[in-house]
Amino acid sequence: MRREHIRATPSWRTGEPRHDCIFINMGVDFDSPMNGLAVARVLCFFSFNYQTSYYPCAIVHWYSYVHEERDPNTGMYVVMPATTGDDVPDVSIIHIDCIFRAAHLIPVYGPDFIPKISPHDSYDMFNSYYVNRYADHHAFEIA
Repeated sequence: MRREHIRATPSWRTGEPRHDCIFINMGVDFDSPMNGLAVARVLCFFSFNYQTSYYPCAIVHWYSYVHEERDPNTGMYVVMPATTGDDVPDVSIIHIDCIFRAAHLIPVYGPDFIPKISPHDSYDMFNSYYVNRYADHHAFEIA
């Protein structure tokens, strides 16, 4: 893979916002079912200079694993948006060097009727998501 675009914009092609999901390399010491990878949604990219150093960063909303093992029916991990103890979204600032690659999440559909959904708010409409390991061969190897 030569290049991959990860987007976080308030208006995608003069329309609705777009906030892509990503895999974040947390290191080998991070307790994760996917060998040190975490899943998050990028809310904003920004950078700043401090003294003589340049810091490219991202604001991310974390996802937590529902189970430590893959779903037995799909073979995919299930994640849900992480919150703090008082139901506030778990949001952090990370250095963009921690971003491993884009992630594709598929909603876990329940038995209820699904209302009309626009692509821009599909990550806000469901309680949990499958980490799609079948999106491409890179995702298959890591997820």
